[in-house]
Amino acid sequence: MDEAKPQTLTPPRPLEPRQSAIIVGASSGIGAALARRLAAEGYALGLLARREQHLQRLCAQINTAGAGQALCFLHDVLATADVPALFQKVCVALGGLDLFVYNSGTQYPNDADVFSAENDLHVFRVNLLGAATWLNLAAERFQRAGAGHIVGIGSVAGDRGRRGMPAYTASKAGLHTYLEGWRNRLARHGVAVTTIKPGQVQTALLKNADRERGPIPVEAAADLIWQAIRQRRATAYVPARWALVGWVVRHLPGFIFRRLNI
Repeated sequence: MDEAKPQTLTPPRPLEPRQSAIIVGASSGIGAALARRLAAEGYALGLLARREQHLQRLCAQINTAGAGQALCFLHDVLATADVPALFQKVCVALGGLDLFVYNSGTQYPNDADVFSAENDLHVFRVNLLGAATWLNLAAERFQRAGAGHIVGIGSVAGDRGRRGMPAYTASKAGLHTYLEGWRNRLARHGVAVTTIKPGQVQTALLKNADRERGPIPVEAAADLIWQAIRQRRATAYVPARWALVGWVVRHLPGFIFRRLNI
């Protein structure tokens, strides 16, 4: 993105208010599909990710489609010191903020024979710690406004610690609890907080699973997430069948769960 040529949005039409959203982790997978879905609903989008070419391609697709509009901003969620200024920059460029989505995530292959503190720390920094700066800023802004919606993309894997990916499951469990805390704080101020728990989705991360368990297309996942946003759900499993799976997994005795190949 050329800093010498500031990105701008076409002003909204009179009497036709436009919703605006930030998606952190938007260059591919669920983030990109959700960006396209929100754009189809007429949103003005601030899209953030590390991969410039992917991000530019997505913004070009959205801006030529004719419904919503998108602005692109390069960002690595590990660069937490950059977040406060970047958050303000994106909000100003969008002319406000109604919806914030934290979708950044990483996962290493499901392998119970690997021991790597370096890998685990990286997973925690991206999946959980990277959310902290962004969510605090969004929460503060929305609380002051008495309105707004925060969405965090977790995982069904966060419902129980898995032997092949303890860091990933812990990071998602932490994100779920973190979002619940924000929900309990912000609900009295008119702010919604939604935790999305996808099952397997056809994204690049699927290659790290030990096996496939009925993955759904990324566009289908985005449609279901959009439904959860419209309904201001507290928690939504994507697709809904994973809610039953999650309930069973959470209630299995530990000695049984340890024997399962998951």
